[in-house]
Amino acid sequence: MNTLNGKVILVTGSSRGIGATIAHKLAAAGAKVVVNYAGSKDAAEQVVSDIKNAGGEAIALQADVSKSVEVKQLFDDAIAHFGKVDVLVNNAGIMINKLIKDTTDDEFDRIFNINVKGTFNTLREAATKLADQGTIINFSTSVNRLMLPTYGTYVATKSAVEQLTRVFAKEMGTRGINVNSVSPGPTNTELFTTGKSEEVISRLAALSPFNRIGEPTDIADVVVFLASDAAKWISAQNIGVNGGMA
Repeated sequence: MNTLNGKVILVTGSSRGIGATIAHKLAAAGAKVVVNYAGSKDAAEQVVSDIKNAGGEAIALQADVSKSVEVKQLFDDAIAHFGKVDVLVNNAGIMINKLIKDTTDDEFDRIFNINVKGTFNTLREAATKLADQGTIINFSTSVNRLMLPTYGTYVATKSAVEQLTRVFAKEMGTRGINVNSVSPGPTNTELFTTGKSEEVISRLAALSPFNRIGEPTDIADVVVFLASDAAKWISAQNIGVNGGMA
């Protein structure tokens, strides 16, 4: 069902993982998709190729979201190509799992620069460049609802994203723009599974009554709904997408 016909949607960090699945699902629902990537050009172009082969419209644009100049160019190039941007999906992010005492200054700066400053940079551009009646979907995490060792710095970044979401929703409502965040639980992506044993993944899966971790499509389906006009009365909310984990 083409619930997103006519909408132009920018998805940051969408060359792989949850972001790539979101891009595919949005295109299947009728959206024109901007596939943003930082360094994975080939993967991004493959996502675009797959979308086009399925009858959709998409382009790949490079930008490091932690750099404000590149984010400004990202919006300008997207608007130059498609004429507007209706929806922003802030999916780009990294995870560094370490005890707080073992986290280096460089690691702290890197995760905050991408997860928090990257979101801030795109929101600041969206404040003037997103179309009226648009939508913004930020990414937090369901780990914010738990107290898991080694996730301290990561959840600190995502807690910041949730607060940016709430305040920005109040700031943008006068233009008819709704702003929400989604909080996935453990999801079967390279970002999540790298460095984790089967035992650890099984233990996390057991936190859900469904006894499994999420799949990227579980998250993408919620994003497609939030990007649609059916979700316009939802704003300033954080939505857990975690199979009842927390």
